[in-house]
Amino acid sequence: MRPKIYLFGDSITEESFGDGGWGASLANHFARTADVVLRGYSGYNTRWALKVIDKVFPAEESGGDAPLAVTVFFGANDACLPDRSAAFQHVPLDEYKKNLNSIVSFLKRRWPTTLIVLITPPPIDEDGRILCPFVEDNSGLPERTNESAGSYAKACLAVASDSQVFAVDIWTKMQQFPGWHKACLRDGLHPTPDGNKIVFEEVLEKLKEKGLSSENLPSDLPLLAEIDPNDPLKAFEN
Repeated sequence: MRPKIYLFGDSITEESFGDGGWGASLANHFARTADVVLRGYSGYNTRWALKVIDKVFPAEESGGDAPLAVTVFFGANDACLPDRSAAFQHVPLDEYKKNLNSIVSFLKRRWPTTLIVLITPPPIDEDGRILCPFVEDNSGLPERTNESAGSYAKACLAVASDSQVFAVDIWTKMQQFPGWHKACLRDGLHPTPDGNKIVFEEVLEKLKEKGLSSENLPSDLPLLAEIDPNDPLKAFEN
């Protein structure tokens, strides 16, 4: 009954339906007009995403209505440093760009009319990563750096430009927020409520540029205001 918006990405997408999450905010915004469908995979990089994309978006789904939009939010794990504790998640920058291009090409072939929005990896609070209890590294060094994340963010934007799809530059946008290290990132990587709000607002802005907002999309069934109190069932005849 409702068109779909898919969210495809790593843990920042997987956790986005949590309290105050950017995905939950999108689902709330599009209530009654579109289904926001979560396809987030914690720890995944673009190499792994390409391995599973046929399962994430199976061929039979292409026979139905094309989704309104798909967000693609990878890069945070690709940008892990190759000589630190998360090296197994690292993907070289050139391969990251090729993988991201392949993901975009897959989606364009599957759904030519669907809006694709690439989201850059977020900035990194390196002190926050060192203190994160889930990072197993005795070197006292972060497994990610903001410089590396920035390189992957620029690569993401370049892919978006070359592929002529929309992009959201979270890496830059978050760093414009006062005290962003702690205000936007809870563990040096994953967004706080303020960080989630930035992602939500930036993604929604891109969707609105293409006319995709709760104000512009039809509701799937009559709204309460459209139901005549004197003849309620009349609203359901059409």
